[in-house]
Amino acid sequence: MADGEREPEEARGAEAARGAAEITRKAEPEDARGAADARAAYDAPAPGEPPPPPAEPPADDPFAAHRRLLFGTAYRLLGSVADTEDVLQDAWLAWHQADRAAVRNPRAYLVRTVTNLSLNRLTSARATRERYVGPWLPEPLLTSPDVADDAELTETVSTAMLVVLETLSPVERAVFVLREAFGFSHAEIAGFLDRPEPTVRQIAHRARKHVDARRPRFDADADRRAQVTTRFMAAAAGGDLNAVMELLAPDVIAWSDGGGVVSAARRPLHGPDHVGRWVLGVLRKPVSAGVRLRAATINGEPGILIVQGGTVIGSMSYDLAGGLVRHLHIQLNPAKLRGLQSAPTPEG
Repeated sequence: MADGEREPEEARGAEAARGAAEITRKAEPEDARGAADARAAYDAPAPGEPPPPPAEPPADDPFAAHRRLLFGTAYRLLGSVADTEDVLQDAWLAWHQADRAAVRNPRAYLVRTVTNLSLNRLTSARATRERYVGPWLPEPLLTSPDVADDAELTETVSTAMLVVLETLSPVERAVFVLREAFGFSHAEIAGFLDRPEPTVRQIAHRARKHVDARRPRFDADADRRAQVTTRFMAAAAGGDLNAVMELLAPDVIAWSDGGGVVSAARRPLHGPDHVGRWVLGVLRKPVSAGVRLRAATINGEPGILIVQGGTVIGSMSYDLAGGLVRHLHIQLNPAKLRGLQSAPTPEG
Protein backbone atom coordinates (compact mmCIF):
# COMPACT_ATOMS: atom_id res chain seq x y z
CA MET A 1 0.00 0.00 0.00
CA ALA A 2 1.31 3.42 -0.89
CA ASP A 3 1.80 5.99 1.82
CA GLY A 4 -0.56 8.26 0.00
CA GLU A 5 -3.34 5.75 0.51
CA ARG A 6 -2.86 5.84 4.25
CA GLU A 7 -2.79 9.59 4.79
CA PRO A 8 -6.57 10.02 4.73
CA GLU A 9 -6.86 7.17 7.25
CA GLU A 10 -4.41 8.88 9.59
CA ALA A 11 -6.24 12.18 9.26
CA ARG A 12 -9.53 10.52 10.04
CA GLY A 13 -7.83 8.73 12.95
CA ALA A 14 -6.87 12.05 14.45
CA GLU A 15 -10.43 13.29 13.93
CA ALA A 16 -11.81 10.22 15.65
CA ALA A 17 -9.45 10.75 18.55
CA ARG A 18 -10.53 14.36 18.88
CA GLY A 19 -14.15 13.27 18.69
CA ALA A 20 -13.68 10.79 21.52
CA ALA A 21 -11.92 13.45 23.57
CA GLU A 22 -14.85 15.82 22.96
CA ILE A 23 -17.34 13.15 24.06
CA THR A 24 -15.28 12.61 27.19
CA ARG A 25 -15.21 16.34 27.91
CA LYS A 26 -18.97 16.56 27.56
CA ALA A 27 -19.40 13.72 30.02
CA GLU A 28 -16.93 15.13 32.54
CA PRO A 29 -18.16 17.44 35.32
CA GLU A 30 -16.14 20.53 36.10
CA ASP A 31 -14.71 19.15 39.31
CA ALA A 32 -11.20 20.42 39.98
CA ARG A 33 -11.08 18.73 43.36
CA GLY A 34 -12.01 15.39 41.77
CA ALA A 35 -9.23 15.75 39.21
CA ALA A 36 -6.76 16.58 41.97
CA ASP A 37 -7.84 13.52 43.92
CA ALA A 38 -7.37 11.35 40.81
CA ARG A 39 -3.90 12.71 40.22
CA ALA A 40 -3.00 12.13 43.85
CA ALA A 41 -3.99 8.48 43.44
CA TYR A 42 -1.10 8.18 41.01
CA ASP A 43 1.44 9.39 43.56
CA ALA A 44 2.86 11.99 41.20
CA PRO A 45 6.68 11.79 41.05
CA ALA A 46 9.09 14.52 42.01
CA PRO A 47 10.17 16.83 39.16
CA GLY A 48 12.55 15.05 36.81
CA GLU A 49 11.49 11.57 37.87
CA PRO A 50 9.64 9.23 35.46
CA PRO A 51 5.96 8.69 36.28
CA PRO A 52 5.26 5.48 38.20
CA PRO A 53 2.66 2.94 37.05
CA PRO A 54 -0.86 4.09 37.95
CA ALA A 55 -2.00 3.07 41.41
CA GLU A 56 -4.71 0.44 41.34
CA PRO A 57 -8.26 1.78 41.73
CA PRO A 58 -10.59 -0.05 44.14
CA ALA A 59 -11.10 -3.68 43.18
CA ASP A 60 -14.78 -3.10 42.36
CA ASP A 61 -13.98 -0.23 39.98
CA PRO A 62 -14.43 -1.16 36.28
CA PHE A 63 -11.07 0.46 35.50
CA ALA A 64 -9.34 -2.00 37.84
CA ALA A 65 -11.36 -4.91 36.45
CA HIS A 66 -10.29 -4.12 32.88
CA ARG A 67 -6.81 -2.72 33.50
CA ARG A 68 -4.98 -5.65 31.87
CA LEU A 69 -7.17 -5.31 28.78
CA LEU A 70 -6.53 -1.57 28.65
CA PHE A 71 -2.78 -2.02 29.13
CA GLY A 72 -2.68 -4.71 26.43
CA THR A 73 -4.59 -2.52 23.99
CA ALA A 74 -2.40 0.54 24.47
CA TYR A 75 0.85 -1.44 24.48
CA ARG A 76 0.07 -3.18 21.19
CA LEU A 77 -0.84 0.15 19.65
CA LEU A 78 2.19 2.05 20.94
CA GLY A 79 4.95 -0.51 21.48
CA SER A 80 6.02 1.55 24.47
CA VAL A 81 5.53 0.78 28.16
CA ALA A 82 6.12 4.39 29.19
CA ASP A 83 3.59 5.74 26.68
CA THR A 84 1.14 3.02 27.68
CA GLU A 85 1.31 4.03 31.33
CA ASP A 86 0.80 7.67 30.35
CA VAL A 87 -2.28 6.71 28.33
CA LEU A 88 -3.67 4.71 31.25
CA GLN A 89 -3.16 7.67 33.55
CA ASP A 90 -5.05 9.95 31.15
CA ALA A 91 -7.77 7.31 30.75
CA TRP A 92 -8.13 6.99 34.52
CA LEU A 93 -8.49 10.75 34.86
CA ALA A 94 -11.18 10.76 32.16
CA TRP A 95 -12.94 7.82 33.81
CA HIS A 96 -12.77 9.46 37.23
CA GLN A 97 -14.35 12.66 35.91
CA ALA A 98 -16.99 11.02 33.70
CA ASP A 99 -20.67 10.84 34.57
CA ARG A 100 -20.64 7.09 35.21
CA ALA A 101 -24.41 6.93 35.49
CA ALA A 102 -24.51 7.80 31.79
CA VAL A 103 -22.00 5.07 30.85
CA ARG A 104 -23.98 1.96 29.92
CA ASN A 105 -20.99 -0.22 29.05
CA PRO A 106 -17.88 0.67 31.12
CA ARG A 107 -15.67 -1.85 29.28
CA ALA A 108 -16.50 -0.41 25.86
CA TYR A 109 -16.21 3.15 27.17
CA LEU A 110 -12.75 2.48 28.60
CA VAL A 111 -11.46 0.65 25.51
CA ARG A 112 -12.74 3.47 23.32
CA THR A 113 -11.02 6.05 25.53
CA VAL A 114 -7.70 4.19 25.59
CA THR A 115 -7.81 3.48 21.85
CA ASN A 116 -8.32 7.10 20.90
CA LEU A 117 -5.79 8.41 23.40
CA SER A 118 -3.31 5.93 21.92
CA LEU A 119 -4.15 7.01 18.37
CA ASN A 120 -3.40 10.61 19.30
CA ARG A 121 -0.04 9.63 20.78
CA LEU A 122 0.83 7.19 17.98
CA THR A 123 0.19 9.73 15.25
CA SER A 124 2.64 12.18 16.82
CA ALA A 125 5.15 9.42 17.66
CA ARG A 126 5.55 8.40 14.02
CA ALA A 127 7.31 11.67 13.19
CA THR A 128 9.65 11.23 16.16
CA ARG A 129 10.52 7.66 15.16
CA GLU A 130 11.46 8.81 11.67
CA ARG A 131 14.26 10.82 13.27
CA TYR A 132 15.34 8.02 15.60
CA VAL A 133 19.06 7.22 15.78
CA GLY A 134 19.66 3.69 14.51
CA PRO A 135 17.06 0.89 14.40
CA TRP A 136 13.86 1.53 16.36
CA LEU A 137 12.61 -1.43 18.40
CA PRO A 138 9.54 -1.59 20.63
CA GLU A 139 10.02 -1.54 24.38
CA PRO A 140 10.36 -5.10 25.68
CA LEU A 141 7.92 -6.26 28.32
CA LEU A 142 8.26 -8.96 30.96
CA THR A 143 5.31 -11.31 30.70
CA SER A 144 4.22 -14.26 32.81
CA PRO A 145 5.03 -17.78 31.51
CA ASP A 146 1.34 -18.59 31.07
CA VAL A 147 1.14 -16.00 28.28
CA ALA A 148 3.63 -18.10 26.30
CA ASP A 149 1.20 -21.03 26.49
CA ASP A 150 -1.28 -19.11 24.33
CA ALA A 151 0.23 -19.08 20.83
CA GLU A 152 -2.26 -16.53 19.47
CA LEU A 153 -1.75 -14.13 22.36
CA THR A 154 2.02 -14.54 22.18
CA GLU A 155 2.09 -13.66 18.49
CA THR A 156 0.16 -10.42 18.91
CA VAL A 157 2.51 -9.17 21.63
CA SER A 158 5.79 -10.60 20.28
CA THR A 159 8.58 -8.22 19.34
CA ALA A 160 8.50 -9.44 15.74
CA MET A 161 4.78 -8.69 15.42
CA LEU A 162 5.11 -5.27 17.07
CA VAL A 163 7.77 -4.44 14.47
CA VAL A 164 5.36 -5.48 11.70
CA LEU A 165 2.57 -3.38 13.23
CA GLU A 166 4.84 -0.33 12.88
CA THR A 167 4.35 -0.58 9.11
CA LEU A 168 0.59 0.05 9.43
CA SER A 169 -1.06 3.45 9.62
CA PRO A 170 -2.32 4.33 13.12
CA VAL A 171 -5.95 3.58 12.27
CA GLU A 172 -5.08 0.32 10.52
CA ARG A 173 -3.08 -0.70 13.56
CA ALA A 174 -5.96 0.11 15.90
CA VAL A 175 -8.46 -1.87 13.84
CA PHE A 176 -6.09 -4.83 13.50
CA VAL A 177 -5.27 -4.96 17.22
CA LEU A 178 -8.88 -4.60 18.36
CA ARG A 179 -10.06 -7.23 15.89
CA GLU A 180 -7.23 -9.78 15.87
CA ALA A 181 -5.88 -9.55 19.41
CA PHE A 182 -9.10 -8.92 21.32
CA GLY A 183 -11.84 -10.19 19.05
CA PHE A 184 -13.99 -7.05 19.02
CA SER A 185 -16.63 -7.08 16.30
CA HIS A 186 -16.48 -4.70 13.35
CA ALA A 187 -19.55 -2.97 14.75
CA GLU A 188 -17.88 -2.44 18.14
CA ILE A 189 -14.71 -1.09 16.52
CA ALA A 190 -16.80 1.23 14.37
CA GLY A 191 -18.27 2.62 17.57
CA PHE A 192 -14.83 3.05 19.15
CA LEU A 193 -13.52 4.97 16.13
CA ASP A 194 -16.68 6.79 15.05
CA ARG A 195 -16.62 5.24 11.59
CA PRO A 196 -19.17 3.39 9.49
CA GLU A 197 -19.00 -0.38 9.93
CA PRO A 198 -18.38 -1.03 6.18
CA THR A 199 -15.36 1.30 6.36
CA VAL A 200 -13.99 -0.57 9.36
CA ARG A 201 -14.42 -3.87 7.51
CA GLN A 202 -12.39 -2.50 4.59
CA ILE A 203 -9.66 -1.23 6.91
CA ALA A 204 -9.58 -4.58 8.74
CA HIS A 205 -9.24 -6.49 5.47
CA ARG A 206 -6.48 -4.19 4.23
CA ALA A 207 -4.58 -4.34 7.52
CA ARG A 208 -4.86 -8.13 7.75
CA LYS A 209 -3.59 -8.53 4.19
CA HIS A 210 -0.68 -6.19 4.90
CA VAL A 211 0.28 -8.01 8.10
CA ASP A 212 -0.07 -11.48 6.54
CA ALA A 213 2.39 -10.48 3.81
CA ARG A 214 4.95 -9.50 6.45
CA ARG A 215 3.99 -11.77 9.33
CA PRO A 216 7.05 -13.63 10.65
CA ARG A 217 6.82 -17.42 10.31
CA PHE A 218 9.01 -19.04 12.94
CA ASP A 219 9.28 -22.09 15.16
CA ALA A 220 7.04 -21.96 18.22
CA ASP A 221 8.23 -25.06 20.09
CA ALA A 222 8.70 -23.92 23.68
CA ASP A 223 11.18 -26.66 24.62
CA ARG A 224 13.46 -25.85 21.70
CA ARG A 225 13.32 -22.14 22.51
CA ALA A 226 14.25 -22.86 26.13
CA GLN A 227 17.18 -25.02 25.01
CA VAL A 228 18.46 -22.30 22.69
CA THR A 229 18.19 -19.72 25.47
CA THR A 230 20.22 -21.86 27.87
CA ARG A 231 22.90 -22.67 25.29
CA PHE A 232 23.12 -19.09 24.03
CA MET A 233 23.58 -17.70 27.55
CA ALA A 234 26.31 -20.24 28.32
CA ALA A 235 28.14 -19.59 25.04
CA ALA A 236 27.89 -15.79 25.32
CA ALA A 237 28.92 -15.72 28.98
CA GLY A 238 31.90 -17.94 28.16
CA GLY A 239 32.92 -15.89 25.15
CA ASP A 240 32.68 -18.97 22.91
CA LEU A 241 32.21 -17.56 19.39
CA ASN A 242 31.88 -20.97 17.72
CA ALA A 243 29.19 -22.07 20.17
CA VAL A 244 27.28 -18.83 19.60
CA MET A 245 27.52 -19.17 15.82
CA GLU A 246 26.20 -22.75 15.96
CA LEU A 247 22.92 -21.34 17.29
CA LEU A 248 22.56 -18.72 14.54
CA ALA A 249 20.86 -19.35 11.21
CA PRO A 250 22.94 -18.72 8.06
CA ASP A 251 20.72 -15.73 7.21
CA VAL A 252 20.47 -14.38 10.77
CA ILE A 253 19.77 -10.64 11.17
CA ALA A 254 20.29 -8.71 14.40
CA TRP A 255 18.91 -5.29 15.31
CA SER A 256 20.19 -3.32 18.29
CA ASP A 257 18.46 -0.25 19.71
CA GLY A 258 20.60 2.16 21.69
CA GLY A 259 18.57 5.26 20.87
CA GLY A 260 21.77 7.22 20.33
CA VAL A 261 22.31 7.05 24.10
CA VAL A 262 24.42 3.91 24.45
CA SER A 263 26.65 2.08 22.00
CA ALA A 264 24.67 0.02 19.49
CA ALA A 265 24.91 -0.94 15.82
CA ARG A 266 23.43 1.83 13.68
CA ARG A 267 22.39 -0.68 11.01
CA PRO A 268 21.12 -4.27 11.07
CA LEU A 269 23.83 -6.93 11.34
CA HIS A 270 23.83 -9.88 8.93
CA GLY A 271 25.36 -13.35 9.10
CA PRO A 272 26.47 -15.61 12.00
CA ASP A 273 30.05 -14.35 12.11
CA HIS A 274 29.15 -10.66 12.15
CA VAL A 275 26.30 -11.09 14.65
CA GLY A 276 28.22 -13.44 16.93
CA ARG A 277 31.32 -11.24 17.07
CA TRP A 278 29.25 -8.11 17.73
CA VAL A 279 27.32 -9.70 20.62
CA LEU A 280 30.49 -11.02 22.27
CA GLY A 281 32.24 -7.71 21.65
CA VAL A 282 29.53 -5.84 23.55
CA LEU A 283 29.76 -8.23 26.50
CA ARG A 284 33.56 -7.88 26.62
CA LYS A 285 33.61 -4.09 26.82
CA PRO A 286 34.85 -2.58 30.12
CA VAL A 287 31.46 -0.93 30.58
CA SER A 288 29.93 -4.43 30.61
CA ALA A 289 32.09 -5.65 33.52
CA GLY A 290 30.08 -7.77 35.95
CA VAL A 291 27.25 -8.36 33.48
CA ARG A 292 25.12 -11.49 34.01
CA LEU A 293 22.65 -13.07 31.60
CA ARG A 294 19.32 -14.31 32.94
CA ALA A 295 16.53 -16.20 31.21
CA ALA A 296 13.12 -14.48 31.20
CA THR A 297 9.81 -14.51 29.39
CA ILE A 298 9.82 -11.36 27.26
CA ASN A 299 6.81 -10.41 25.17
CA GLY A 300 5.40 -13.90 25.65
CA GLU A 301 8.55 -15.66 24.44
CA PRO A 302 11.78 -16.97 26.00
CA GLY A 303 14.40 -14.25 26.08
CA ILE A 304 17.47 -13.02 27.92
CA LEU A 305 17.94 -10.16 30.38
CA ILE A 306 21.30 -8.42 30.56
CA VAL A 307 21.83 -7.56 34.24
CA GLN A 308 24.56 -5.52 35.87
CA GLY A 309 24.71 -4.92 39.60
CA GLY A 310 21.13 -6.05 40.02
CA THR A 311 19.85 -3.62 37.35
CA VAL A 312 18.55 -4.65 33.93
CA ILE A 313 20.60 -2.81 31.30
CA GLY A 314 19.37 -4.63 28.22
CA SER A 315 17.53 -7.58 26.75
CA MET A 316 17.65 -10.02 23.87
CA SER A 317 14.65 -11.60 22.21
CA TYR A 318 14.74 -13.76 19.14
CA ASP A 319 12.83 -15.81 16.58
CA LEU A 320 13.76 -19.35 15.59
CA ALA A 321 13.65 -20.92 12.14
CA GLY A 322 14.70 -24.54 11.78
CA GLY A 323 15.73 -24.55 15.43
CA LEU A 324 18.21 -21.69 14.93
CA VAL A 325 18.08 -17.97 15.73
CA ARG A 326 17.07 -16.10 12.60
CA HIS A 327 16.06 -12.71 13.99
CA LEU A 328 17.71 -11.24 17.09
CA HIS A 329 16.37 -8.07 18.75
CA ILE A 330 18.71 -6.41 21.24
CA GLN A 331 17.29 -3.59 23.35
CA LEU A 332 19.93 -1.40 25.04
CA ASN A 333 18.22 1.99 25.18
CA PRO A 334 17.94 2.86 28.92
CA ALA A 335 14.70 4.75 28.25
CA LYS A 336 13.07 1.57 26.96
CA LEU A 337 13.84 -0.82 29.82
CA ARG A 338 11.01 0.15 32.15
CA GLY A 339 8.91 -2.84 31.14
CA LEU A 340 11.74 -5.19 32.16
CA GLN A 341 11.60 -4.05 35.77
CA SER A 342 7.93 -4.77 36.42
CA ALA A 343 4.79 -4.39 34.33
CA PRO A 344 1.38 -6.03 34.10
CA THR A 345 0.91 -8.92 31.72
CA PRO A 346 -1.17 -7.62 28.80
CA GLU A 347 -4.49 -9.35 28.40
CA GLY A 348 -5.35 -10.98 25.12
